[in-house]
Amino acid sequence: MSNTFSDSSQIGMVATFPELVHTDFAGEMNALCWYRNPEGDFNEIVTQLSLKENITEVDREDILALNLSEKGNKAREFILNDLQVLADFGASPSLNLLKCYDRDDEFDFISTDVYSFHVDRSPVATDTFLCTYHGAASDIIPNSQAEQKILIPEIRTKLQELYDGPSEGFDDFLKENYFDLHYQLNEDAEPVNLGVGNLWRLAVDHPKQQVLPCIHRAPVENEGEYRLLLIC
Repeated sequence: MSNTFSDSSQIGMVATFPELVHTDFAGEMNALCWYRNPEGDFNEIVTQLSLKENITEVDREDILALNLSEKGNKAREFILNDLQVLADFGASPSLNLLKCYDRDDEFDFISTDVYSFHVDRSPVATDTFLCTYHGAASDIIPNSQAEQKILIPEIRTKLQELYDGPSEGFDDFLKENYFDLHYQLNEDAEPVNLGVGNLWRLAVDHPKQQVLPCIHRAPVENEGEYRLLLIC
C-alpha cells in the first residue's frame, strides 16, 4: 500500500474492500482510500464504448460484449470485480462513460453543478463511493480549508435578494436549491486529487453522520478524453 495520501489527516488508508466499508470515519477523517495500481488497458475499454449523450451509463453486459486484448481484459475484470463487491455489499454502483456534466451558469456568483466544491446529502445513512478508471480524477479538500458559500456575506446578500418569501423560510430556500451544499476554497487551500484506479469512500451529510461531510468536486475533463467513472 502506498503512502501517497497518508500524510493527510482527512484521509484514511485501507488495504482491502472489507476495511474500506467497515472502517469508521472519525475526527477530521472523512475520506477513505483503498489505494490500488491496477494492471490493464482501460483506454481500450473507453475507445470501444459508445457515448450516446454527455453521460452514458455502461452496464455489465456492455462491458462483457467488448472484444478486448489481454490487457483490456485485465481492465475489464478489475471493473467487474468492483461492481460485484459493491453490489454484494448492498450498494448500487453505476459505471459512467462521461464527456462532461451539465454546467449551472444561471448566476455569476454561485454555481450548484458538480464542478463546484460541494458535499453530498442524504436523508438516510449512506456513503459516496467512487473510482476513476480513465481520464481526469476528482478532488477533495479538508473542511478547514473551505467555507460554506452561503456564509460569505456578499454571496448571502445576493441570495437574500433572490429570495421572495418570509425570513423564516430563507434557510429552507437555500436547502431546496442546494446552495448550502457548495463551498469556496480559502486562499491557501490545497486540494487533493483522488487519482486513477483508487476506490474511495466519502462521508455524506446525513442525520446519523458523526463527522463533517467530505467536500469534493468533479474535475474539468481533459480535452478530447472521456472519463470512465464508477460512482454510487
